[in-house]
Amino acid sequence: MNEMYYNNQQPFNNVYAYARVSSSDQNEARQIAAFEQLGIPKEHIYLDKMSGKNFDRPAYRKLLRKLKKGSILYLKSLDRLGRNYEQILKEWRHINQEIGADIVILDMPLLDTRSHKDLIGTLISDIIIALLSYVAQTEREMIHARQAEGILEAKKRGVKFGRPPAVLPANFSAIYFKWKRKKITANTAASLCKCSRSTFYRFVKTYENSLTVKLSQKAE
Repeated sequence: MNEMYYNNQQPFNNVYAYARVSSSDQNEARQIAAFEQLGIPKEHIYLDKMSGKNFDRPAYRKLLRKLKKGSILYLKSLDRLGRNYEQILKEWRHINQEIGADIVILDMPLLDTRSHKDLIGTLISDIIIALLSYVAQTEREMIHARQAEGILEAKKRGVKFGRPPAVLPANFSAIYFKWKRKKITANTAASLCKCSRSTFYRFVKTYENSLTVKLSQKAE
C-alpha cells in the first residue's frame, strides 16, 4: 500500500473522497474508480447527483460532519467541489484552515495541501483555486448565455417550447358542466375523461380560456 494514502500511520480511517455529477443520468464511474484505485473504502466515498451551483447537497453535508483535523479529502477535479468560485474558495478554506483537513485534487497535483504548509504554498494554492474556479464559473455562464440565445433565435423561427397544448376529450364539455354544477366530483370527472386529476384541471383551464376568448370575440 502506498504510504501517501495513510494518515498518521492509520490507513483509511480518516481518508475520504467526494464525487459529484450534475444529474441522475450522468455517470460517476470515472470518479469512483479513481478513488477505489487509491484503496479508499466505498463507505468513505460520498456522492451527490445534483448541480454544483451551491453547497446545499446531502452527501456533501454528511461528509463535512465526518472531516476532522488530520483528515484527507480526495476529489477527482476541482469543479466536482462546486461551480461558484467564491463559494469554492470559502469551502476550501473552511475544510483546510478551520477543520484542519487536507485536500487533494487528483487531476491537479499542485492542489495538494499536504505539500504546501507554509504561507507561500497557501498563497499559490489560493491563486490556482481562484483561477480554475473562475474559469469553470465563466464557462458555465457562457453555456447558459448561448442556450438562452439559441432559445431566443428558435422562438423567432417559430419553434415552440414547453408543454404542448392540451387536447380536450370529445365529451369534455358535458363533463365540465356536470362538474361545474357540482353534480360530479373532480375525481369522477377525471375518470370519465380517462386522465389524472391534475390533467383534468389543466383541461378545465384550457377550456375556460377558450370560452373567455369566444365571449370576447362575440362582444366585439
